[in-house]
Amino acid sequence: MIISQFRLKEFVSQIILFGVLFLMYALDKHHGIQFYDFIFFAFYVSVATVINYVFLPKYFYTKKLWMFWILIVTILLTVFVVEEYVLEPILVGGDRGEYVSNIFFTLFSILPYLFMMVGFKLALDSWQKQQKLDELQTVIRDSELRFLKSQINPHFLFNNLNNLYSYAIENSSKTPSIILELSSVLRYMLYDCKEDFVPLHKEIEHLQNFTALNELQIEERGEIRFNENVASNKFVIAPLILSVFVENAFKHSAASQSENINISIDVNVNSSGLLAFSCVNSFSTMSNNANLSHGIGLDNVKKRLEILYPNNHNLTISTINSVYDVSLTVQLKEHI
Repeated sequence: MIISQFRLKEFVSQIILFGVLFLMYALDKHHGIQFYDFIFFAFYVSVATVINYVFLPKYFYTKKLWMFWILIVTILLTVFVVEEYVLEPILVGGDRGEYVSNIFFTLFSILPYLFMMVGFKLALDSWQKQQKLDELQTVIRDSELRFLKSQINPHFLFNNLNNLYSYAIENSSKTPSIILELSSVLRYMLYDCKEDFVPLHKEIEHLQNFTALNELQIEERGEIRFNENVASNKFVIAPLILSVFVENAFKHSAASQSENINISIDVNVNSSGLLAFSCVNSFSTMSNNANLSHGIGLDNVKKRLEILYPNNHNLTISTINSVYDVSLTVQLKEHI
């Protein structure tokens, strides 16, 4: 359907171009429009059509340039012979029909019109190829986003089911609370995150539930702080971006420390939609964190940020002494 629409537009635009060029050609003769002008110009159009729809796709676009230029020279010589020895004697007659012009004079009077016809076709083909390239890039982008997003849910579920299993084995009283929090988080992931962007307030609510779920596993071994300052909820955000950093903070802190765990999460959004997110966690430099599974979370979220917020985000991750600091700024979009 799209191709047929393009072909129709191409046909109409070329008809308009031919009409304009014919007026330029006929009026340039200084004798008014004659019947034979239509015949001559129709001959030029047929030559341009052969070049556009035979030589270009079969030889030029397939990089067979030697054959292409040989055919171009051949067809130009044919144009000269047909015009000087066939069309002019039959259609014009008189002195012009009997006199054979210099080949360069004849071709140079014709070439500007052929160049414009062929150049217009080249421009149309280039535009169509760019359209197809843009469509292909959009498909690739959407496919990659769906793939990256599909990786997040199993990644999160795998980690938390392991923790839930441990609590169930110990018959911990916190097991029902963990199941409830996990249910709310999974509900958001499964039903609210199908689009590329979700309302900001839903993502923050999910982040609070996600933090509470992980905080249950810390017990009394440290302090968790969650600060929110949102000037407006009229913005949207890519789902499950921030939770990856929070998950990593809990995972690394709990795995390396048995006490004095400190995690601070700050979410600030000003009235213009600039999100400033910070997640700072403590860890023990004496512990062997090298054995922790790095998973796909961090690389995943970096790719998603590059795709969804190109040149509109800044991610800084630093480690100073026993503090791991993630700072992310993102320019959010408003609801459509």
